[in-house]
Amino acid sequence: MDIRPTTDQDFDVFVDTMLAAFGRFRDALPGGGLWWAALEMDRGLFAVAKDGRPVGTAAAYSFDLTLPGEVLVPAAGVTCVGVLPSHRRQGVLSALMRHQLTELRAGGDFLSVLLASEAVIYRRFGYGPATRTQRLTVPRHKAALARPRAHGTAASAATGADTGSVEVLRRSECGEILEEVYDRYRRAQPGALSRPHRWWALGAGQPPVSPSPRYVAVHRDADGVPDGYASYALGDPASTLTVDETIAVDDAAATALDGFVLGHDLITQVVFKNVPPEHPLRWRLADFRAGQVSDDTDGLWVRLLDVPRALTARGWFEDGELVLDVDDPFLGERSRHLLTVRDGKADCVPTDREPDLSLDVSDLASLYLGGTAPSTLVRAGHIRAHHPGAATRADALFRTDRAPYCLHWF
Repeated sequence: MDIRPTTDQDFDVFVDTMLAAFGRFRDALPGGGLWWAALEMDRGLFAVAKDGRPVGTAAAYSFDLTLPGEVLVPAAGVTCVGVLPSHRRQGVLSALMRHQLTELRAGGDFLSVLLASEAVIYRRFGYGPATRTQRLTVPRHKAALARPRAHGTAASAATGADTGSVEVLRRSECGEILEEVYDRYRRAQPGALSRPHRWWALGAGQPPVSPSPRYVAVHRDADGVPDGYASYALGDPASTLTVDETIAVDDAAATALDGFVLGHDLITQVVFKNVPPEHPLRWRLADFRAGQVSDDTDGLWVRLLDVPRALTARGWFEDGELVLDVDDPFLGERSRHLLTVRDGKADCVPTDREPDLSLDVSDLASLYLGGTAPSTLVRAGHIRAHHPGAATRADALFRTDRAPYCLHWF
């Protein structure tokens, strides 16, 4: 079995091989968008059988990932990983993933990310779930918003006092607005990925990136500058309003957009397809039980390719020291690091000191963005704490000021 890079000339064969691995066909998304249109063929891989036929695929997109502390770093977005049914359980997937990780590291990447089709596949390759997402359904007759209880100018702003306006546009009328607002949002949201311009231009993705027919509620601030949007459609069933995503740069815009879709006439319920677990909307509702949570699942999976570079890249919110003994069985590596944080910056160096925590690189990935507390994985039996205070110290150190979240689909 050989692994070789792909070129632009391989595009059609690559897509057909990848789709065959998933039993899919070349169906265009409504509106003409093709989700694979933004593939970067210079970052693709073929697994090739002895007769020269491609039997497996893997690729990567070039993204920026927002880390805690509003730090933007490059991250490889792994995608299109598949093996033909005729060649599964023969080591093809492992060969592809090992080759890709080695190549990414050699090219200077220290982080890679992916969305997992199945949760049991990618941990063995060193990936760990780092964000979560949910679906939230609100019956229209229970959709009243509570009056904010905080007082004062600053408190009112934080709880959603709005001096802006909402305008309804068609998706085809506001592409530039969507792109600009999303870019403002993702720069401040840990776990968020960039959406390069070519994705919007090619309609490569799910709505509202794709040109599928949608209405878009655009929120503008008091100066008329767009600072939020909600992409939505009615139907399936006809009385349901489904929100693809709500993007807002502050809570005032988010509250105004939530109120707008919840107040829509001729519907019986509003479905928010993708919201973070700690979304404040449930607390904004007068009836706390009105928001029904479903499809609570993993979102972005993270892989650390260079532990010291990754740990020193993100921002930190607590001073302290921690010795981490990190095992990377897939790449056959084990290393021990002294992590020292002072004034929001970290230093990470090799050490022979006794460890505070021993953990798999996939578990470190789950801690990395701050979405999972180290003590949770200690209690789950995945991380070993070497003394009673280790988990508490690690919880304080890895704490972030904002929960990570990623809703970009790739």
